Amino acid sequence: MTKEIDIDRIDRKILRQLAQDGRIAWSELADLVGLSLTPTLRRVRRLEEAGYIQGYVAKLDEARLAGRMSVLVAVTLTSQSEETLARFEEAIVAAPEVMSCFLMTGDADYSLRVVVPDLETYHQFLTRTLTRIPGVAHIKSGFALRTVLNRASALV
Repeated sequence: MTKEIDIDRIDRKILRQLAQDGRIAWSELADLVGLSLTPTLRRVRRLEEAGYIQGYVAKLDEARLAGRMSVLVAVTLTSQSEETLARFEEAIVAAPEVMSCFLMTGDADYSLRVVVPDLETYHQFLTRTLTRIPGVAHIKSGFALRTVLNRASALV
């Protein structure tokens, strides 16, 4: 259960350190934020319970695992009814090529980040998955030439 709490400068330091290295030793974290071990752990637990920390994950090499091609895809639907949105989101969540999906304002209804090894695999995703989702009206793809910045979490 999450509860609303105020976070201070030390909480923010803890969050920054954990966002950079979720496997940091608790004693090292305590040293970096200027507290002893027990108060540091108490703060971490409080941040977890309040939902500021939602879990700990490994940063994986996307290019080695999924492919070197990142495609940003704008998808427009035939309508924005709850049923159409839910059906689209359900299909996208099940597609392993999709790394991120955002419901948008503006011209497109959704923005996707798709990672695939090559153009042929993207073509298969496009024709076998994306265009078969009921309610998809328009798809616009843009291919990333280079990743300039890809932060793992929001700045704290």
